[in-house]
Amino acid sequence: MTIHSNSTLVPDVLPGLAHRTLAGAEHGLEHLAIWSQSIAPQGATPPHFHDCEEAIIVQHGEGTLVFAGEQRQFRAGDTIIVPPSVHHQLINTGDGPLVLVAALSTANVVVKLPDGTPLDLPWK
Repeated sequence: MTIHSNSTLVPDVLPGLAHRTLAGAEHGLEHLAIWSQSIAPQGATPPHFHDCEEAIIVQHGEGTLVFAGEQRQFRAGDTIIVPPSVHHQLINTGDGPLVLVAALSTANVVVKLPDGTPLDLPWK
């Protein structure tokens, strides 16, 4: 059992997206990862998929979820459930940051682009 301070985590950054791994393989987890992300206005995650389930809690802001050729709107207070291997992208459509916490059902999540190429992320 461990306790670590999230306030000491330095975000990894992709264009328009700041990421912190709150809990994951680097904390001794084998089957769970918890991520915190902030997406800038008009920013987005890359289109991607992974072989595990994901639950995303929208803490602040609003956006569009693009998945399997569809688009759905979401906002603060919503939870997004993404099944394994479903292509998806989150786009911030609001004026402020889109703040999310995601739980993924595996540690060391392998994220892939739509064509199956592994997406080299700055975090594990």
